[in-house]
Amino acid sequence: MSFQDQGRQAFREEALELLEELESSLLELEEDPDNEELINRVFRAMHTIKGSGAMFGFDDISKFTHELETVFDQVREGKIKVGKDLLDLTLKARDLILAMLEGREAESELQAEEIIAGLRMIVPSQVKPDGDDKKDLEKVRAAEEIRSYRIMFKPQKEIFLTGSDPAALIEELCVLGRCRVVMHTGDIPGLDDFNPELCYVWWDVILTTDQGLDAIKDVFIFVEDDCELKIEQIDVQDVEGRGYKKIGQILVDRGDISPEVVQKFLKLQKPLGQLLVEAGLLSPQKVEAALAEQEEVRQAQILKKKSKSAIVSSIRVPAKKLDYLVNLVGELVIVQARLSQLVCSMQDPQLTTLAEELERLSDELRDSTLEIRMLPIGTIFSKFRRLVRDLSRDLDKEIELVTKGEETELDKTVIERLNDPLVHLLRNSIDHGIETPDVRMAKGKPPQGTVVLAAEHSGGEVIIRIIDDGAGIDKEKVRARAIQQGIISADAVLNDQEIYDLIFAPGFSTASQVTNVSGRGVGMDVVKRNIEALRGRIQVESEWGKGTTITLRLPLTLAIIDGLQVQVGEDFFILPLSVVEECVELKRQHAVKRKKDKIINLRGEIVPYIVLRDCFDIQGRPPEIEQVVITRVQGSRIGLVVDNVIGEHQTVIKSLGRVYRDVPGISGATIKGDGNIALILDVSDLMYLETGIERTTH
Repeated sequence: MSFQDQGRQAFREEALELLEELESSLLELEEDPDNEELINRVFRAMHTIKGSGAMFGFDDISKFTHELETVFDQVREGKIKVGKDLLDLTLKARDLILAMLEGREAESELQAEEIIAGLRMIVPSQVKPDGDDKKDLEKVRAAEEIRSYRIMFKPQKEIFLTGSDPAALIEELCVLGRCRVVMHTGDIPGLDDFNPELCYVWWDVILTTDQGLDAIKDVFIFVEDDCELKIEQIDVQDVEGRGYKKIGQILVDRGDISPEVVQKFLKLQKPLGQLLVEAGLLSPQKVEAALAEQEEVRQAQILKKKSKSAIVSSIRVPAKKLDYLVNLVGELVIVQARLSQLVCSMQDPQLTTLAEELERLSDELRDSTLEIRMLPIGTIFSKFRRLVRDLSRDLDKEIELVTKGEETELDKTVIERLNDPLVHLLRNSIDHGIETPDVRMAKGKPPQGTVVLAAEHSGGEVIIRIIDDGAGIDKEKVRARAIQQGIISADAVLNDQEIYDLIFAPGFSTASQVTNVSGRGVGMDVVKRNIEALRGRIQVESEWGKGTTITLRLPLTLAIIDGLQVQVGEDFFILPLSVVEECVELKRQHAVKRKKDKIINLRGEIVPYIVLRDCFDIQGRPPEIEQVVITRVQGSRIGLVVDNVIGEHQTVIKSLGRVYRDVPGISGATIKGDGNIALILDVSDLMYLETGIERTTH
């Protein structure tokens, strides 16, 4: 890959992140339209996309984003209010930039014209002339070089006679960066002495820019002989939080007042600026200029601090390199297990010490690598705000999306594969669950429905809940529809959970009409398959008239898990340690006695068990004392009878081949320390297959 291609790829990745930030910022801005920080975030995202796009040859994106940036520049200046029309157009523009980024040019040109026309209707007269993209890009890239200047511009009174316009020069100066302008009007005479051909005012400007001193001087190049001009760079290198100079020090530095006077008035314990103005030593404008400088430098320090922090705290790494690293760590864990087993058999103290040290380092490397892959689930939660917003509008419903536990971390692969199931579940909650405002009010509910998307850790799993306060699931309607579609027989006896599980049947739908949102019966069965493919489970709870809760239980990672190795005959199995509670002995005599009911009395609690030897048809005579591994799945205890419990095992999960992928009770395989294969058991599946206990989470 050439350097240019690498740059274009880097831009695509950066732009995708910026578009996500842009979308979430716009949705937050819809709820808080006067929030200046949100407006600045939107502007910065657009500005970076435009500048970087121009640099790497994405001229169409740069040109189109420039139009958006122009509008939001006006918003920043308070000339345009954030409204629904502007947000709708900006969100459409965001989608269009994404299409351009993905190479879907066929749908972009016409839409771009429509969006730009809409924006120009909102901002009819102040379309910023096409700027110099290269200059803007340099501004972005030179963010670390931002400087602040104190500029005193005092034109001669006769400057108008030379044909110069001082106000135009100030406006030109403001184009270079962020400006705070204070005009001094103290020299304006009374009307009797006023000459309209003379200039009586002068300016203090605090300019924060990435431009150099020469660029500032160029602004005044044609009036430098007709004015008093003083340009000084302000020291903003103090980014360690000590703050900028006090106002008194600024005024002394500017030559507006002496240090002795400052000390005198400091003793009066009033704001210094107020005291100086009250004493008639300074005009309010001079104090205002000093305060503006103080505030501007403070903002510049914050900006530089953020920039510095971002540089040292993160690094962009391609996902495939991370996946490769995890695979290597998995192989290392396997080799380390083999080495430990070999050393154990040699009984050499020195080798044992080395093996233990290697095991410790291997464990730390494994944990650190897996931690790198963990992402907060909020990275996908934020995407769903747009989905809920657009669907609510399309269906004429009022819905608020509430998210909780966004900081809950989950393996990157799991998060990526979780997006589609969550989209399906949310669409169903919005379309089938939440009622229209008039229906809700007729039921005594608030007109606005609520969908809660919550995540939390629970042992070795992450639990995600989608809760709505809508109509709930009509069990009778679901049952009738299932009979009509031939999914169940008319005389089938089903409990509530089995009825709810019917919604996951392929082709099942209770919708009377097919819409662009749902109704084709495609979605929930796909959700179920995708969740099960992640070794997860899904459960539905509902109360008619009050709402529905759908619970997803997912493993933290799909790469390496802590397991418990057990043996049956010559075969070895791995149980996820997260479901194991304890191990108890089972005497042969008791096993024979309880052969039919297969239960044990565990401190007064009756616990059913599964004999793995029978389950997998393993030949041979079991030992006189077997082991029962007590597990808890789906809220129920169940035991697994094995010959021996070997111990904990760092289990690197290997997927099974296509032939063995659908074997019931087996979710994968791993390589043991001696190089042999051990199968990873799906305890939930085994419980369903062997005991007939209702599988409520499939």
